[in-house]
Amino acid sequence: MTIEKLAYFKQKLLEQCERLTQELEDFGKKSPTNPGKYEATYPESGSNSDDDNAMEIAEYSDDLSIETQLQSGLKDTKSALKAIEIGTYGICKYCKKPIDEKRLEARPSSSSCIDCKKILTQEM
Repeated sequence: MTIEKLAYFKQKLLEQCERLTQELEDFGKKSPTNPGKYEATYPESGSNSDDDNAMEIAEYSDDLSIETQLQSGLKDTKSALKAIEIGTYGICKYCKKPIDEKRLEARPSSSSCIDCKKILTQEM
């Protein structure tokens, strides 16, 4: 991969990292016990009715699911940035073959090629 392409993907990853961090901060707060992690904030409507409590629980459950996805995406993005630093970006971590640039364009934080990803997710 050329230096220009690496710089291009690094910029995309930095932008993605910033976006994911902002999204995590929008509905949660930084964990005081686990640095680098976020915790969804429990919604308090101020009412104690059963309907309001059920709605708060459902919203919190949704936020936890979103938080997990965002944190996973942020972790993958930071791993990809680290791979650029150490010179392994764009190489599949399973078969050690180059990851197609079209895949990296679609998902810059990819750490596996399409073939290995299909095997891992049993799509074959």
